[in-house]
Amino acid sequence: MESVPVAQDGTTPGEKVIQTTMALDGTGRVIAEARHLAADFLTRVQAEHGLPVSERAMDLTRLVVSELVTNAIKYAPGPVLLDLRIAGDMVEVMVWDSDPVLPMARTGDVGRVGQHGLEIVMAVCQGFEAQREPVGKRITARIALLDDPDGAVTGRRPL
Repeated sequence: MESVPVAQDGTTPGEKVIQTTMALDGTGRVIAEARHLAADFLTRVQAEHGLPVSERAMDLTRLVVSELVTNAIKYAPGPVLLDLRIAGDMVEVMVWDSDPVLPMARTGDVGRVGQHGLEIVMAVCQGFEAQREPVGKRITARIALLDDPDGAVTGRRPL
């Protein structure tokens, strides 16, 4: 078996990186801008690169972007960085903010109003990571570009 070098960003030599990045100023108005950036990015991925993107993937990506950017603006002081990237058959949504405290999904509580964003994100994604950075943290969510052929409601595969 031949070893293939992989760059720090997860790509192999010659592999084209499809991504876009947006710096957000930390105000509430940028949440809608971030959702639009996500939709425009996936539309471009389809049109310019010929990669299929299901309507469900488009909707889930906008939802995940909205929830993660909202949390970053709500809980971290200063700017927020949104990075969208195609990695194989997934779109990666990465949000960086300046607060080093890692988020934790809360236990279910039917009486709780609000604060379900992280639970929602984790339920609809194929992958979720939260990691500390030298400054702040980076949250990464991975969403399948195509619908599950088995018709699973969420993106997570059964255990």
